Amino acid sequence: MSAVESIDTEPHCRICDSAGPFQHHRVRDMMFGPGDHFDYRLCAACGCLQIADIPADLSRHYGEGYYSFGERRAPGRLGRFLVRARNRHLTGQFNPLGWVLAQRRPFRALASLQSLSLRPDARIVDVGCGSGELLLALQSAGYTRLQGVDPFIAHDLDLGGGLRVQKAELDALPTASFDLVMFHHSLEHILDEPVALRAAHRLLAHGGRCLVRIPTVSSHAWRHYGVDWCALDAPRHLVLHSRQSIALLAERCGFSVCRITDDADAFQFWGSEQYRRGIPLMRSGCHDITPAPGVFTAAQLRHMAHRAEQLNREHQGDQIAVELQRVE
Repeated sequence: MSAVESIDTEPHCRICDSAGPFQHHRVRDMMFGPGDHFDYRLCAACGCLQIADIPADLSRHYGEGYYSFGERRAPGRLGRFLVRARNRHLTGQFNPLGWVLAQRRPFRALASLQSLSLRPDARIVDVGCGSGELLLALQSAGYTRLQGVDPFIAHDLDLGGGLRVQKAELDALPTASFDLVMFHHSLEHILDEPVALRAAHRLLAHGGRCLVRIPTVSSHAWRHYGVDWCALDAPRHLVLHSRQSIALLAERCGFSVCRITDDADAFQFWGSEQYRRGIPLMRSGCHDITPAPGVFTAAQLRHMAHRAEQLNREHQGDQIAVELQRVE
């Protein structure tokens, strides 16, 4: 491993406390460019993959270019109208235009809330929300009681209309009574997941729910790409759950699993193929930054999207949405 100051950890699983055996993997940081290597270990007991040594200063691995911190460009009047139609449809307020827009420009984070049937006055907190894109989408759809927390943002954010994002950990919030606590691809970034989920349990009202969207090693992409799987995102992703280990963690923190939905997309393919070729995610030449003339052909990208939906149906997608019910 490269000379990276780190916090030494005991050789035990952080989820099931097993002492092994572990399968070891050496993973390169490829977000901003070929960087340090980090050791990960796969627990034979619960199937989760976790970083062996946590960097002492994780914040230095989140540069200004990190995708969830970027400023959002405000759309014009027509853009706001179209976005609002799509967002309202995705939150259960059906209209034909919204349906068409949701097919053309999907928003998987928002779509993952459809099964929850949330009222517009639902009290919602988004954990690790970055610049608040999802919260703004919910606000545009008519939700009014929203809050965000993220320890990695530079400072508190005022997004307008009473919507704020606080630079804090979830367990720093005072006792509240939320109807929904959301972790949209943020739980895997948290040093102590049991502490975070227990804090969510404490903050939820009677009958409240928790939604966790995470990458999973219980997937075709992990088996096929191994250490080139783009969702590993070393060292920012500290724990990559199996479907078994996230259910075990939830149970230990006072939740029951209501539903697991696969919601992966083509990124699992084009991102991982780029990593295999040594192409970083946040650099010129990446498909997402400079798509034309393109690393992949249009036909290849269509095939990747079709394959991703097929894997979702087979419960082999590399991203899942886990709906948890608070056990009283």
